[in-house]
Amino acid sequence: MGKIISIANQKGGVGKTTTAINLSAALAKQGKKVLLIDCDPQGNATSGFGIEKNTVENTVYELMLGDCSVKDCIIKDVRKNLSVIPSNVNLAGADIELIGTEKKEFILKEEVDWVINDYDYIMIDCPPSLNTLTVNAMVASSTVLVPIQCEYYALEGISQLIYTINLVRERLNPTLNIEGVVFTMYDSRTNLSQQVVNNVKENLTQYVFETVIPRNIRLAEAPSFGEPITDYDPRSIGAKSYMDLAKELIKKNSKN
Repeated sequence: MGKIISIANQKGGVGKTTTAINLSAALAKQGKKVLLIDCDPQGNATSGFGIEKNTVENTVYELMLGDCSVKDCIIKDVRKNLSVIPSNVNLAGADIELIGTEKKEFILKEEVDWVINDYDYIMIDCPPSLNTLTVNAMVASSTVLVPIQCEYYALEGISQLIYTINLVRERLNPTLNIEGVVFTMYDSRTNLSQQVVNNVKENLTQYVFETVIPRNIRLAEAPSFGEPITDYDPRSIGAKSYMDLAKELIKKNSKN
């Protein structure tokens, strides 16, 4: 049975979608069968794999509204071992359209359960807010991976996210846990990055990944070419870092 991991942080600009795209691609390069679900109305994880998000027929939006099945949504073999359920701006209306829907927090879980045995990892890219879509992702997930940017306000909002995760665990998904925290946009030339890492480690009891994701121009360029960093520039420090993160995640889960 596959492991479902939500990648979430309600703070924008922390490398959440970059991590969703490149960690999924790196896991696939490691021979794992991966499904990436784009639950962000911006659809950046979709376009990050070169999928034309505005022309796809079935997306997470249609899935959430019951207009199609999960298997109708999956774009198979976007890369070797990697499939994608796309998203676009239509998903922004789902919050309002689902008002009054019975058990609306369980819609995604009930659909994903149909394909959970087809994949080693199902990664869900959450929107940068704690809304119905994020709650659906967390209800469907085994764990939550939290990217944190190496900057002064890194801890800001994490307490709110942890509170939300605990609330979802208490009321909707008793098995939900935090997979761990991963540092992004790390700059080894500054003292600030190391100070942030030390500060977070001192204040959080959750698992902190040893692998840190550096600031890297090739990482920033890759989405505009519709490619994960492992394809765009496999020799870059960004590609190496996400491959290391994938290996660390696999090793951590094999122990568990």
